[in-house]
Amino acid sequence: MSSELLDALEVLEKQKGISRDVLIEAIEAALVTAYKRNFNQAQNVRVDLNLDTGTMLVYSRKDVVEEVEDDRLQISLEDARALNPVYEIGDIVEEEVTPRNFGRIAAQTAKQVVTQRVREAERGLIFEEYVDRADDIVNGIVERMDARNLYVGLGKVEAVLPQTEQMPNESYQPHDRIKVYITKVERTTRGPQVFVSRTHPGLLRRLFENEVPEIYDGIVEIKSIAREAGDRSKISVHANDEEVDPVGSCVGSRGGRVQTIVNELGGEKIDIVEWSEDPVVFVANALSPSKVLDVQVSEDDKSTTVVVPDYQLSLAIGKRGQNARLAAKLTGWKIDIKSETDARELGIYPSAESASVASETDEDADGFDFYDEEE
Repeated sequence: MSSELLDALEVLEKQKGISRDVLIEAIEAALVTAYKRNFNQAQNVRVDLNLDTGTMLVYSRKDVVEEVEDDRLQISLEDARALNPVYEIGDIVEEEVTPRNFGRIAAQTAKQVVTQRVREAERGLIFEEYVDRADDIVNGIVERMDARNLYVGLGKVEAVLPQTEQMPNESYQPHDRIKVYITKVERTTRGPQVFVSRTHPGLLRRLFENEVPEIYDGIVEIKSIAREAGDRSKISVHANDEEVDPVGSCVGSRGGRVQTIVNELGGEKIDIVEWSEDPVVFVANALSPSKVLDVQVSEDDKSTTVVVPDYQLSLAIGKRGQNARLAAKLTGWKIDIKSETDARELGIYPSAESASVASETDEDADGFDFYDEEE
């Protein structure tokens, strides 16, 4: 092994970040393969690389036995002791068998093997880098697309954005810069495979963490997210400190923080509501922007009956039931919405009763809906 090769190993270690020990191991394995293939040898061999002198030697390895059955793999105790009297049964005898022209043949044969091992080591480093970034967002560049997938360049690896994980309100073109959420990282025969998403609720969570310092610092906590990507989302937040307004922190001055997220998601509407451990308050907040007169809770089947003003019924339900569906997903409670008139006819909301949570929802204290038009 020449000094030039040693220098090359150091360069690979610095540029590729691959340990020189890994490269040396790959070269030794390649030289063993080269020796057996080119010299028709089946015996066990060991290659010794001397990094100080730049030399390489091949040693055959034979087991010391009483009766030799295969002279390529075994040596008798008598012959072994002829080499060194200290040998015993079960020992291994090594003998140098380096061919005269082995260097040239080994270099030719080992090149492909070494390249492959270097490639595998690089893939391993990339896998370790991205497997730790699962459930995080990264910036990428759209590189190409086919009928099923979009391929996003993340630098060292090309991620797959399946059609089912693409935003229905977005169109993508090569060289577009987009933020994606890493859903999983798999090790395959062709290297690490990274799967990303634009529709995952985790993308919304990470965007808020990046945009709202109070969330990043743990002052405000995201409790739950319900999302229909590209159309509308609801997010519940909570602050342990009573002096901190969790909804206002997420909205930002003049809506600046949430507007940045809305723009990133192509205009997706976002409702920000305050979480509460009281299901009556939480369900009422979750139905924002509609006003709620009463919430009746059934703990047995975790369901609620919500009474809203007649003129707010369509707003509470939302287009194609979207507002109620997202509120149910956000809270984890089944929600049955009744108009005030129907509730009175059913006897579940007597006119003499006052609204139990209307004071909070009328003042719009616990929710924020970031869009202009009504449902």
